[in-house]
Amino acid sequence: MAASTHTVTNQVPPLVGYDVFAADRALVEAVDRHLDPELLDEAREELSALGRTSGSAQVQEWGALANENPPKLRTHDRYGNRIDEVDFHPSWHRLLGKGVSAGLTSAWSRPGGHLRRAAGFVIWTQAEAGNGCPLSMTHAAVPALRTDPALAAEWEPRLTSTIYDQELRPAAQKAGVLFGMGMTEKQGGSDVRANTTEARPLAEDGTYALTGHKWFCSAPMSDGFLVLAQAPGGLTCFLVPRVLEDGTRNVFRIQRLKDKLGNRSNASSEVEFDGTWARRVGDEGRGVRTIIEMVAATRLDCVLGSASLMRQAVAQAIHHSTYREAFGGRLLDKPLMRNVLADLALESEAATTLAMRLAAAYDDGSEQERAFLRLAVPAAKYWVTKRCTPVAVEALECLGGNGYVEESGMPRLLRESPLNSIWEGAGNVQALDVLRALQREPGALDAYLREVGRARGADHRLDGAIKNLLTELADLDGIEARARRLVERIALVLQGSLLVRYAPPEVADAFCASRLGGDWGAAFGTLPHSLDLATVVERARPVS
Repeated sequence: MAASTHTVTNQVPPLVGYDVFAADRALVEAVDRHLDPELLDEAREELSALGRTSGSAQVQEWGALANENPPKLRTHDRYGNRIDEVDFHPSWHRLLGKGVSAGLTSAWSRPGGHLRRAAGFVIWTQAEAGNGCPLSMTHAAVPALRTDPALAAEWEPRLTSTIYDQELRPAAQKAGVLFGMGMTEKQGGSDVRANTTEARPLAEDGTYALTGHKWFCSAPMSDGFLVLAQAPGGLTCFLVPRVLEDGTRNVFRIQRLKDKLGNRSNASSEVEFDGTWARRVGDEGRGVRTIIEMVAATRLDCVLGSASLMRQAVAQAIHHSTYREAFGGRLLDKPLMRNVLADLALESEAATTLAMRLAAAYDDGSEQERAFLRLAVPAAKYWVTKRCTPVAVEALECLGGNGYVEESGMPRLLRESPLNSIWEGAGNVQALDVLRALQREPGALDAYLREVGRARGADHRLDGAIKNLLTELADLDGIEARARRLVERIALVLQGSLLVRYAPPEVADAFCASRLGGDWGAAFGTLPHSLDLATVVERARPVS
């Protein structure tokens, strides 16, 4: 019998047993807006099914277990044979298998495939972000392999399969495979042209033996990897299979798994190549150009991943405030808490709306949309991923001390929040890539200005922000040193344009007033008090 002093009151029920898709109005509206009407019924049905799975108690438990039981490296078997295997908790395999079966690696040849996959990625990674890495790498490998039609014909059907097969055996014997990537090395980091891994040509045309190391090799349990190495003709892209056609293990020595801040359910590794068999992808000396489409696709997934994490953090904060009472009423009804929640909701909706617009551009595939993506993807990757951590921190604070304990799940979101800003090129790399696009590809800026110009005249603060941005773009003095400021404005203007066109007036008004009009403090919860903040919060409340 419990003591009377331990009677539990005023505690919040878990946010569980709900449809993660249907509860996210911004995401639902983006799918409706961008997807071919003929595909909508089918897409809504599959996304709601995934949303119910993601929001279920069982899947949330899988996510917790996968993090509590991180992967373990086994370099040798009991007899002393080198095996280089990574063991995962069964919950990890269940999560990854569900992601594969949901089509999160099969966007490239499916009608509306990128938009549908992007929505699914946002839904599924709210349950656990760690399995997003192999899903992302496998999805993104397709355009790189398409530079070699023979390789694409062989591997693409396996990469886009909805069958998850975790066994290590020759790829030809598997109905579905996963891919990882190895680009960075100890001495170079983001400067991949400083790579020292050597590729020595073998007798068979297009095959090489690799010798060297990779400081970060993502998803080392995968069936194949795209890596960069120095061939006689310069830096080149290679496909490294984990298991060779005759069933023997390729030389793929996993030295250790990284002990990371977050993303702990996923394995990141250091690997050594020593005569490792590889197949060239693309021409010698064109490694960066070959792999760049893979990098662009994974950068979009970084935007999607951060949008997903922000949405889950905001949903938890609003859910808590809906049920928790303090100072005579619900937290949700307190004006200052409402201001904080509305501010967080604006950040989340702006991220989701932008991410889905980028996914729709991939489906369109026109020359203008490709030019738009060239500028918009690195700008979005820079800004959206940087906003993720402050959102996670503030959302955690909304739960008070309850949010600071592991059982709430909020610390896991917080530890995950910096990840996407670092992976696939940190902030400075993205900012410099935007400058490169502006200087070398004028069509990219034209496409961007055409996009934001569609909202001109609808909001005076947006019009003023576009004018100020054009002034900044016309001044090249000290452009590299102020690149972050410029890219921030590019992203904010684009988000403002999309919200003015597509979001409810209350959301667009609040975003433009704060992010573009300057009526905003240095912390969340400093929106103008005259705005309709209750409507903004109610729109973001996770009720399906």
